[in-house]
Amino acid sequence: MSRKAAKTQTKKIYSTKKSVLKVKEPTLNVFYLPHTKSVGAIIDQMNQKNVLTRSSDSDSQPFLKELGIQIEEHRQSIQFTPNEKEIVHRWTPYIQGFSASFVQRQIDIHKQEYNLTSGKHWILDPFAGSGTVMIQSKFNGIPSVGTELNPLLHFTGQVKGNCWNLSGVKLLEIANVLVDNKYEQAPEFLESTDHFNAKVLRELERIRGGIKHLETIASLLNGHHTNETVSYIDLLKLAFSSILVECSNLKRSPCLGYDSKKVVSEDTPQKLFQAKITQIAHDLDLIRINYPKQIETTCETVLANSMEFEHSQKFALAITSPPYMNGLDYVINYKIEMAWLDFIKNHSEAKAIKDEMVVCDNVSKGLTRQFAKEKNKYQDDWLELIVYKIEENIGERGKYRRLDMPFIVHKYFDDMYKVFQKVIPTIESGGRFILVVGDSLITDVYLPTDLLLARMGTKLGMEIEQIQLARNRRSGQVRTYKLRETIITLRKK
Repeated sequence: MSRKAAKTQTKKIYSTKKSVLKVKEPTLNVFYLPHTKSVGAIIDQMNQKNVLTRSSDSDSQPFLKELGIQIEEHRQSIQFTPNEKEIVHRWTPYIQGFSASFVQRQIDIHKQEYNLTSGKHWILDPFAGSGTVMIQSKFNGIPSVGTELNPLLHFTGQVKGNCWNLSGVKLLEIANVLVDNKYEQAPEFLESTDHFNAKVLRELERIRGGIKHLETIASLLNGHHTNETVSYIDLLKLAFSSILVECSNLKRSPCLGYDSKKVVSEDTPQKLFQAKITQIAHDLDLIRINYPKQIETTCETVLANSMEFEHSQKFALAITSPPYMNGLDYVINYKIEMAWLDFIKNHSEAKAIKDEMVVCDNVSKGLTRQFAKEKNKYQDDWLELIVYKIEENIGERGKYRRLDMPFIVHKYFDDMYKVFQKVIPTIESGGRFILVVGDSLITDVYLPTDLLLARMGTKLGMEIEQIQLARNRRSGQVRTYKLRETIITLRKK
């Protein structure tokens, strides 16, 4: 297909009934700017090469050359899996999280420079997830704050970080007196009869009913819930939420989907619930023995949008892993737990939460149409060239799973820029912003997310101290294409 024909095809792709995306030329053609010719030429060349012969290593070179840096190889564990053996961290599964050992390494590296254990310097995680950064900071006696927009994950982080004064013995006693003749129906808007076998579903409704009944009784006895009573009930809820997918006909790998080979017996919910309560109780007792001085260390997860939240204190370190530009839907992936714990009542509420988050490629087309109309988008010549090539390749193909992918990619970095604008001013002079990031391949166009974010930081007063290669992975679109996960360290000037 000729370039002219591709432009015509692209115009067709971006025309809609409401003409929101209709353009006279390819939407991003204006972004071929004179000072980007070197990178632009390389992008054109790599686009002409067979993607089967390419990798992130080769495709990154023009960007690295312009930045004047190289990526250092420092392979290490960054995934959540090792957390399954770590006390407190292991209470809830969170496949998208990173490892406590990674956070500990960062604390060990910078502990002396910032005198972190003095209690005067704080750590921030703007994408708190299940609370790994805050929990590990607390183990070290370092005060920390995280922001999290997903109410389930906010709840998880808050409970895990603020129950250390509770008794494991008392938790077991409370769990043992849960009534077994009260049933609380599964969320009506979910397809629960597909998610669970009938007898398993009934057992889950029994556990849910017991917890709900305990809440009611506690309220009547106290006139209001005491903080301690609420904390014990929250631990029961946390334990319950952690077993739901394991009791279901589903699996996360990493997205939520059905597992046709999975067999779940009727007694599985009770066995798993009791095992989880026992595990939590054991860890609470270990904390009292091994970490008594850390019990009162501040460990706060705020339910807030990191693109908007204003922090009241400064931070020596910000450690985080932002959402990857990989299509994973962080709301739908946890819709079962969110619904069973009453954080969402319907699909509309789930969508509203998702629309507030850093964008993924499962957002509504209405959101991208709205973004297309915005005038003050984040501008970066590399990004604009990449987005243009994605758009052009969609035109060449004539079809793609998301025809608005150029806008999704652009919005991702626009969202991240808003986060950077809130985070970087809160970092102390000489402080560091450390990010675990994954890159992407979209319509055979390489997207060096780490380098784009590192460059973004330099525009806001940070310098690139280092970028380390932690591990490689494969593209979901082209399995032979080698992608990477890196650790970016930015330092405040």
